[in-house]
Amino acid sequence: MDELTWRRPTACGDGNNCPEVAVTSDAVYVRSSLLPDAIAQLTPDEWRDLVSAIRSGEFDL
Repeated sequence: MDELTWRRPTACGDGNNCPEVAVTSDAVYVRSSLLPDAIAQLTPDEWRDLVSAIRSGEFDL
């Protein structure tokens, strides 16, 4: 895997328990700052579906 540029929400500040995302032309990579070696790879369509589901509250308890 090439070197990825990881981004995290600004709300996390310098916290160590944040989601991080790296976007390339072919894929979107997601990881937790607590487990940086555990990386999920999503297609752009999968990423779009995930973000849409989060925004609509699909995962709210």
